[in-house]
Amino acid sequence: MVSARDADQGKLVTKMSVQLKEHVEMPEWAKFIKTGVSRERQPEQPDWYYLRSASVLRKIYNDGPVGVEKLRSYYGGLHRRGHKPAHFAKGGGKILRTILQQLESAGYVRKEKKGRFITAQGQKFVDNAAKLTK
Repeated sequence: MVSARDADQGKLVTKMSVQLKEHVEMPEWAKFIKTGVSRERQPEQPDWYYLRSASVLRKIYNDGPVGVEKLRSYYGGLHRRGHKPAHFAKGGGKILRTILQQLESAGYVRKEKKGRFITAQGQKFVDNAAKLTK
């Protein structure tokens, strides 16, 4: 049995993003925003929202209860500040909150007191995508 931990992560995320297009809908405002203060421009890939959704689902699968703040730290980067030294900045939270809400409505993630957990349906979805990557 192939699990998501054993599969190639890049192939897994791309495979899941194709399948998530049926369950997750990209909001209108997502076409015009940056993903955090550490970025200078908006993403160039047209399906970046689905890739991020698949990556968030994989992160919840691997790391257990995950909240928005932990995900913001994961998707952050260096904020270049001109002549001053660069510092770490967290990623955008609105994007992650809407992705998590859509994954909850699809039934892949459930919200509890400690954070978001993956459901049995979500675990089955990720494991099936991992089988297809082999």
